[in-house]
Amino acid sequence: MDQLLVLAADPAAWAALATLVAMEVVLGIDNLIFISILTNKLPEHQRSRGRRIGIALALVLRLALLGTIAIIVRLTAPLFEAFGQDFSWRDLILIAGGLFLVWKATTEIHQSVDPDAAPHLLVGKRAEIGFASAIVQILLLDLVFSLDSIITAVGMTEHIPIMVIAVIVAVVTMLLAADPLARFIHANPTIVMLALGFLLMIGTTLIADGFGVHVPRGYVYAAMAFSAFVEALNMFARRAQRKRAQAAAPHSSS
Repeated sequence: MDQLLVLAADPAAWAALATLVAMEVVLGIDNLIFISILTNKLPEHQRSRGRRIGIALALVLRLALLGTIAIIVRLTAPLFEAFGQDFSWRDLILIAGGLFLVWKATTEIHQSVDPDAAPHLLVGKRAEIGFASAIVQILLLDLVFSLDSIITAVGMTEHIPIMVIAVIVAVVTMLLAADPLARFIHANPTIVMLALGFLLMIGTTLIADGFGVHVPRGYVYAAMAFSAFVEALNMFARRAQRKRAQAAAPHSSS
């Protein structure tokens, strides 16, 4: 309690909290996009529950990792060397998570663009293991994103209460945005392809980071924002075309 009172009276602590909250929310976007796309493949009555479970797991993992800060710090220590590059447990987790993300996004894109896809092959098993499979996949990516999130938090402040508050605020924001974002993605099929492209880029960035090639997140999110802006223009253009077509329809019929 005394530490909280001291931090509350420290302007630097408030600045660190605001910065860390913003960073955690931005990092949570990656996690939320994956959860939204994955849960949209579930039966409609399971989607909201799947999103809430996925986000709850993200909060549990982040808070659990905060409780093991000493172990987290050691995860960045070199474990072995290969090809002149030191690898730590963090690097291996990021590489594995990035590969999984690239594989998952590539699979989803292939299913979307392959005219000869055979969804009937999945019928019969999907109802039995679909929800559990989705939760397992969300849990795996939650682990990767949570590790990245907590390591970022450790690098920005040494105060555990600030980290806890920032993580909780970020996860609550994810929880509030989950259903609207998922509905928006579901209602706009072209957004799905854009989001999968984002996941490919994020996965590639995680792999590069694991191999010691750090790509500034600012560049990644700037590219994502520009792509989203272009897609928004496309959506407005399609809406205008539909309105013009509807307005011209009565004249053509007469």
